[in-house]
Amino acid sequence: MPRILARYLIETAHPLPAAAESMAGEQSSGTFVDVPGETDELRERHGARVERIDELETVSEPSLPGSSPPEGTTESDATYTRAEVDLSFPLENVGTSLPNLLTTVAGNLFELAPFSGLRLRDLEVPDEFAESCPGPQFGIEGTRELLGVHDRPIVGTIVKPNVGLSPDDTADIVETMVESGLDFIKDDELIASPPYSPVEERIEAVMDVIHRHEDRTGETVMYACNVTGDVREMKARHDAVVEAGGDCVMVSVNSVGLSGFLELRRHAEVPIHAHRNGWGALSRCPQLGFDYAAYQTFWRLAGADHLHVNGIRNKFCEPDESVIESARACQRPIVDDSDRAVPVFSSGQWAGQASDTYEALENVDLMYLAGGGIMGHPDGPAAGVAHLKQGWEAAMEGIPLEEYAEDHEELRRAIEKFGPVGSGR
Repeated sequence: MPRILARYLIETAHPLPAAAESMAGEQSSGTFVDVPGETDELRERHGARVERIDELETVSEPSLPGSSPPEGTTESDATYTRAEVDLSFPLENVGTSLPNLLTTVAGNLFELAPFSGLRLRDLEVPDEFAESCPGPQFGIEGTRELLGVHDRPIVGTIVKPNVGLSPDDTADIVETMVESGLDFIKDDELIASPPYSPVEERIEAVMDVIHRHEDRTGETVMYACNVTGDVREMKARHDAVVEAGGDCVMVSVNSVGLSGFLELRRHAEVPIHAHRNGWGALSRCPQLGFDYAAYQTFWRLAGADHLHVNGIRNKFCEPDESVIESARACQRPIVDDSDRAVPVFSSGQWAGQASDTYEALENVDLMYLAGGGIMGHPDGPAAGVAHLKQGWEAAMEGIPLEEYAEDHEELRRAIEKFGPVGSGR
């Protein structure tokens, strides 16, 4: 029988085998006492199994409050052991339901009293489960085909200010952006369809600008219009985007949930740009929540085409190694290459991070978004876009950025403004 494999990081004062078995029982056929219906046959068919326990370090204090040490032991004299644990679950318990998969591998586990730390690190599903999910409709290759951008990162930006712009104000800013040579523009996560800028009006104003630019230059610019809302609103806003000739919608995935996202994906005709705002609450404590490898699996199975991963030397708290591993996770096939999603690098990015990003990731299948790195260039947005492309050219050719800047004025001026090379903004 096919099984789902989930990997966890745990911290507990209890013996590791007993702690791991309590996880397996809680999330499958067991509870805190024996019940008449839990037969050996039922446990064999529906019980979760502990597949591996890899003991790590011990610590003297619990990472999280509220855990219960073993009977006869106080919190002050307990020793807390960390371990990596693999559990497997029968696919039959879940069927082909993504919401119920989430409940199974990441439900009440986080509250179990024996644990002073518990984090879902990774997730593997059988091919038959993955193939039953919508998955990305466009993904990496489809997005590149729509844009006609190959062999380099997709370069983009975010409409700023985040909020307060009318549809016409937004269109004016977008006009400046499209003239600068960008591939991609997105709304900020904070603006969806407020009274002063309804999606229906904003998309008409923006796409008028983009279509005139495309007619004049032949260059495609993708605009991710934020359609976040309830299911009815998202579908109607998606339709308004398509009717206006738009080619991408953006959704705040933690706000709409898996079921809402799935409904939009099944309705969508254009790529879905998935924003992970709120991710820090799920990830910032190292002993609680999710690793991105597990988190992004749910959203790719649900159909995200693009997924945010932060960026090297970003303005947030995430370390560079985590950013790169998140991007690699998005690019790793679940079943095959068609389900790979575009990792979206953003947050304080300019050309100064391009070489390190390329060296660490070893490919250019990504979206590279810069706000201030483009709009704050001393010679204007067009020079800001040019310097980003020059930075990536240098990275792919293995030429130090300062050396490449000797013959590329936009890059040289950016280094003067945003440098030194190797720094964030």
